[in-house]
Amino acid sequence: MEFKKKDRPFVIAGPCSAETREQVLETADGLKNFKVDLLRGGVWKPRTRPGSFEGVGEDGIKWLKEAGAQIGKPISVEVASTNHVEIALKSEVDVLWIGARTTVNPFMIQEIAEALAGTNIPVLVKNPVNPDVELWIGAIERLQSVGLTNLGAIHRGFSTFQKSPFRNSPNWNIPIELKRRMPDLPIICDPSHICGSRQLLAEVAQKAIDLNMDGLMLETHRDPSKAWSDADQQVTPPELDSILKGLVWRNPNSLNLGVKAKLEELRATIDGLDRDILDLLLERLSVTRSIGEYKKEHNITILQHQRWNEILNDREAHVQGKPISMRFLHKFLEAIHEESIQQQTEVMNAKTETE
Repeated sequence: MEFKKKDRPFVIAGPCSAETREQVLETADGLKNFKVDLLRGGVWKPRTRPGSFEGVGEDGIKWLKEAGAQIGKPISVEVASTNHVEIALKSEVDVLWIGARTTVNPFMIQEIAEALAGTNIPVLVKNPVNPDVELWIGAIERLQSVGLTNLGAIHRGFSTFQKSPFRNSPNWNIPIELKRRMPDLPIICDPSHICGSRQLLAEVAQKAIDLNMDGLMLETHRDPSKAWSDADQQVTPPELDSILKGLVWRNPNSLNLGVKAKLEELRATIDGLDRDILDLLLERLSVTRSIGEYKKEHNITILQHQRWNEILNDREAHVQGKPISMRFLHKFLEAIHEESIQQQTEVMNAKTETE
């Protein structure tokens, strides 16, 4: 299956959970006239605590296959164990996906990979629940190691304890790094799980497209208010169509020579500025090491809380009203501060020739 399209995103849609035959068939019927490439439905639902709705199992696959045949679409389900894989393969499911709670466990991924050895079924791998690109890449590599070649990734956000408008923090830098490391790997964005609410879906979907992701997975239900799981993040088929039609689909590159020349000119300016910034950082770190030497000579601690607060307040005031976010400024200053502490630690703990 080709997850990359030239003219629009690859679209996966369908209910969070297959609940009843009627619900699956009616939801699919609502999608038949829209640009949906793959019908999804959860039949095994990993839940934090027992007693919650954990899916209908194999019956759900039968309903999805009937629905897929009804609208002429392939189907996809999540697998989290070798038993799930066996049932899905026996049932001739078209595409499998591996969920975030499974990706985080290399032992489970290895078992699933071995169960899939000898097949060439397309498999999509969701990011692990924690923001760890190495774990995500490792899961994909385990599948590659048994000969699977039709693979893709799903970015569904990461668990966080920080206050956020999102259910799962997007941490866009992580899928960007995955794309840098594995440039040929298709990446699908799952705004439903990132947002946790339908109000933010269009915004996150557009962000994913702007970052050149290859597709979208959006949970769709005939009546989200009555959904048995994740009701707040699901939309009706017409609402899904509205989101898709509202997207601005951008090209990764331009064939216009004038546009390309202007971009190259601007990028050359950026390259020069980056080198200037790095030279200034090196100069700053040289001063930092001198401060470390002076503190060592006079037996003064490295960390000075009052000085750090003064830096934050002064730099915030310096860029007040300028087009830069406080979030970025703090991350930038904290990275410099961390490196400064490391540099001073090296200086203060370095042994002299007489020691």
